[in-house]
Formats: sequence, structure tokens, C-alpha cells
Amino acid sequence: MVLTLPSLACDICGCGVGSYYIGILPEYNKRFLGLRYQYKSLQTHLGPQGERTPLTADETYQSAELWGGWNFGKKFRVLAFVPYNFNERNSQEASGKKNGIGDIAVVGYYNLINHSGTLGKKLLVQSLWVGAGIKVPSGKYEPTERLVVQESPNNFQLGTASTDFTVNAAYDIRYNDLGLNLNANYKLNTENRYAYRYGNKFTANALVYYKFRVANTLTLAPNAGILYETAEKDVENKKYTVDVSGGYSFSAVAGVELTMKRLSVGANYQNVRSQDLAGGRVYAGNRLMVHMSIPF
Repeated sequence: MVLTLPSLACDICGCGVGSYYIGILPEYNKRFLGLRYQYKSLQTHLGPQGERTPLTADETYQSAELWGGWNFGKKFRVLAFVPYNFNERNSQEASGKKNGIGDIAVVGYYNLINHSGTLGKKLLVQSLWVGAGIKVPSGKYEPTERLVVQESPNNFQLGTASTDFTVNAAYDIRYNDLGLNLNANYKLNTENRYAYRYGNKFTANALVYYKFRVANTLTLAPNAGILYETAEKDVENKKYTVDVSGGYSFSAVAGVELTMKRLSVGANYQNVRSQDLAGGRVYAGNRLMVHMSIPF
């Protein structure tokens, strides 16, 4: 079974606080535990036309994340994510780093459709998982960061200081070894105790994959597709819209998954093809994710 989850992110294109992207979930029957590494980049404080200025900052967001999944029977599944973030920002004026635990997230799924049959002489399998999740404010949030950089997105944080929620759906159909995965996610953010609310976000993606089976002990699954993300603008004090927030991005996605009996490894690369973030004052770079997991 293949299940793909999109990034559970802040308002700027998957970068910054509370963000993660899974790609294709490793195959497992009961439970798995693993580690993931993610790299994202961002240019902020751009000029009115998106040009670099003496104030422009180059930001990188890296995370080392403990993640895992647990199946309860055939109908229920729970995934959990515990990230440790490494944020760095460099500009002509100053540089800074922030390292620490991020916001922990838990997502629950219910298997609404699970059907297998034949079409012609080949196997046809399809499934639909629906669910919801919660992200808790375990990462550090510094309200002074927002006051210092008024013209930059409020991204340079380890956490959001808010409890946020998601609703998710993932549909997968596979004809023998050729498959298509469709996914949609909506993230509902709440106001934190500093009267700041990150904009709600919608993410959708589609991945085509093919499974090559080698000697019944190894499965190689290259995959490719598209990822679309759009977010509302942030809000301060319940009524003031934050101009340097919100927007959309459209990315081409490519990855590969390698599965053995006791180990799964994989990589995912997202190439941003089109974007309009924070009214053109922010530019997102490409993203990389690698992972390993052990089923047990």
C-alpha cells in the first residue's frame, strides 16, 4: 500500500516552522520507525519587484526527524513526527542560527476503501485513506523575531506556539506495478498566545510510480509528479493582515524508494517551477528529503 502525505507547513512554501514532507510512505504491515533529513532554502526581504537588496537574507531550514507509523488492524493508522530543526539566516547586516526541537505532530487515518481485483489478466488495487491530525506547540517561538524583521515572513522560528489541525485524504490506484497516488491536505492554524496566526494552507499532489521487483528480496520504486501549495495570509491581533505572507508555489517532484525485508530508504527532490510568495518579497528554493525506516 502506498500513502503519500504532503507538507504540514507554515505559510511559506513548506519552509520554516512546523513543516514536513513525506513522499511515498515506506511499506510496512504493523509499524515502522525511522529517521529523515530535510533541506529547504528561502530568500527573504526582497525588493518590490522581487530583486535582491542590501537587506535580502538567505535562509536555510534543515531538520533531522524521528518518525514512525503504527497500524491498528486493517482500518486504522497513526503516524507521528518529532523534528529537531536547524535554522540559519545570513544577510549583509547580520547572521543568525536557531537549533532545537520543533513542533510535534500526530496524524490518524481511516481506510475508507481497500479493494483488489483484476483488470484483464493483471492486478488492480485501489485504496482511500481519510483522516485528521494535530500539531502541538513543542518548538520554541520568539515573538521578538516578528518585531525585528517587519518586512520578512515570520518563518525564522523553531515552532509556531499554536495548536494546529489538519484534514487529509489519500487515494492510490495501482495496475500491476504501475501506480498513481493523489493526495489533498488542508491545515487549519489557530492563533498563538502572542496574537499571531499563520495562514491556513491547502496542499495537493500527484505521483506516478512503478515498482521494479528484484529477486523477490528488493523493490525499487522510482516516482515523479507535481506538488501545489497555497496559503492564506497571516493575521496579527485578529484583524491585521501580514502582507509578507501567503501565496502559492508549484513544484515538479521526483524521487525513488528502495525496500528490502528489514529496511526502507528513499529520497525526494522538489523543483519549484512557479511561485508567488508574500507578494513577490520571498523566493523559495528547491527542497530535498532523504529517509530510512525499519519495519517491525
